[in-house]
Amino acid sequence: MPDLKQFQAQAFLSLETFRKNGSGVKTPLWFAQEGELLYLWTVGDSGKIKRIRNNPRVKIAPCKRFGEVTGEWVDAYASVDGSDEAVRHIELLLRRKLGFVFALFRLIDRLRDWRRGSHRVCVKVSLSENG
Repeated sequence: MPDLKQFQAQAFLSLETFRKNGSGVKTPLWFAQEGELLYLWTVGDSGKIKRIRNNPRVKIAPCKRFGEVTGEWVDAYASVDGSDEAVRHIELLLRRKLGFVFALFRLIDRLRDWRRGSHRVCVKVSLSENG
């Protein structure tokens, strides 16, 4: 049975979500791990969020910053949580994991989100459907 060991000590993962026609779309994202869950942080109106809401089945693999996969692909399930509590939780996890880099990115990101009218959401990824 697959596990999450290959994601330890990694900063990015590649998330593959699926369009209605079945074709996959891969996106590199920062993530944080807590127990058997991986938490991702992204814009709430992005294509990947729309695809996850349509089909929670995803694939994940550790990767480098620009998406070069460095491990094995694993089947997983994703869910979207846009609550303030969930977004604060993932921000805290990423701040702990990435430190100053995340703080700087978050400052720039807040300005961009404010100008675009975007909001952030938390994506929870689990290896089990009931994760």
